[in-house]
Amino acid sequence: MTFRMGPLCWSLARAANATVNNSGSGILHRNAAARVEDPIAETPFPRRVASPAFHTRLPPRQAPQQVRSRVNATDATASPPPGRVILAWGVHLFTASGAVIAALALLAIIQERWATAGLLMLAALFIDSVDGTLARRVGVAEVVPRIDGRRLDDVVDFLGYAIVPTVFLLALGALPHWSLASVPILASAYGFSQHDAKTEDDFFLGWPSYWNVVALYIWLLDIGPGLATAIVSAFALAVFVPLKYIYPSKLTVWRGVTTIGALVWGACIVAALLFPERAERLHLIEISLVYPAYYMGLSAWLGGWLRARR
Repeated sequence: MTFRMGPLCWSLARAANATVNNSGSGILHRNAAARVEDPIAETPFPRRVASPAFHTRLPPRQAPQQVRSRVNATDATASPPPGRVILAWGVHLFTASGAVIAALALLAIIQERWATAGLLMLAALFIDSVDGTLARRVGVAEVVPRIDGRRLDDVVDFLGYAIVPTVFLLALGALPHWSLASVPILASAYGFSQHDAKTEDDFFLGWPSYWNVVALYIWLLDIGPGLATAIVSAFALAVFVPLKYIYPSKLTVWRGVTTIGALVWGACIVAALLFPERAERLHLIEISLVYPAYYMGLSAWLGGWLRARR
């Protein structure tokens, strides 16, 4: 059987073929345009889409400096060794013991045990001379940061360097009237309260209120009330004069000589308190005056007293 198509069927077939050809060429043109607009589409490999969860699981890459800084911060916040903590608290206890010794000195003064009071004042002076060096060696400011060592030292020193020696002088009768006790106490209060009482270059600014040394010499040399009052008044004025006095434990020059001189001076004063008759025969008290003179001379030289006047 032969199938024959009429003219109408041939027309419909040609129209359908043209439609297919036109749509195919349009698709080809669109694919070509897409390849021109997106060069990556021409690559033979399919495009990879990164998962958001992948980025959230991995931390961002950081510079080595940031890593090192974090490690250093962790080391800084780490707790110090227990042995160092014990040493730091021991240094603070050693400093605070000066207040206990000062209280014992007051008790000895009330009981008129002058030699005992003098020895206790020397013991407090020794503690104050070495506790700063120990604190710096142990690093108490870093180990026990909530305790202000300088404030503790100032509280103890004001008691041992100002209050106790003034009561000592009053009890001796070296000051003719009780009102004169206000002279060294008020001067010391001003000196201890200054922001720059200890300068950045490790000097005392103004006379550093060594009233315990003054009181001991007034007693040992048996100085009368008139001259004693004049000496106390002169040193009280020196507290207000902004001259630099050496800080023996922080000296960078002449430190060895100064330390040896201080030890010899202390030995002479202790001998004078324990063996007064023998010390008088050997003139130990007069010999011991060499060290205070050395201290004043070295302060004038290193502190630039002459330059300060110019």
